[in-house]
Amino acid sequence: MMAVSIFDVIGPVMVGPSSSHTAGAAKIGSVARRVCKDKIVEVDFYLHGSFAQTYKGHGTAKALLGGILGMSPCDERIKYSYKIAEKEGMKFAFHQVDLGDVHPNTVKIVMKDDEDRKHELIGSSIGGGKILITNIDGMEMEFTAEYPTIINKHLDKPGTVAKVSSILARYDINIAFLKVFRQSRGSLASMVIETDNKVTPEILEEIQAIPTIKQIMFIDADGR
Repeated sequence: MMAVSIFDVIGPVMVGPSSSHTAGAAKIGSVARRVCKDKIVEVDFYLHGSFAQTYKGHGTAKALLGGILGMSPCDERIKYSYKIAEKEGMKFAFHQVDLGDVHPNTVKIVMKDDEDRKHELIGSSIGGGKILITNIDGMEMEFTAEYPTIINKHLDKPGTVAKVSSILARYDINIAFLKVFRQSRGSLASMVIETDNKVTPEILEEIQAIPTIKQIMFIDADGR
């Protein structure tokens, strides 16, 4: 028998009428903000499916922008996110698009920082305020942001996964989920590790020092 949490029944604490269209949207925006570490000066939201159809009435647009601005789903300022973004000089726009065979509550977020660098993220709100991130900067992946998450791009060479795992084991970090995604054998791949424990900068630096690791990113639980 599957256990059911009280939060699965009553839903998350949030501002807005829909856990999928507002709470989940705010969480996706929050994760996107962590991906673009520098100041975001411009952001485009490409809305798919029911996100595209109801983004105004259900507050999805304000919630996505609120997440980009660092607001949690229960932040009362979400309803004023347009004005806050304009005050901060952030340009933003919403577009209705077809992203293909993806969850109906999906958004592609394209951000530009104050150094004119671009970052992209694709995420879906899958119900009850839960989210699934499926792509960052063109690399396929899957993570929920419910756990501390290490994401790295690496050369698809033997031993890379074992080296990363051994570092985490040495620091007594338990791996909840580990997935590897690659475009082709021997090419660039992405590794997503969701952990049960706090991950320190020292651990991330040690993983970054592995020769086959090309880039590393860390997303704390719930995109905080």
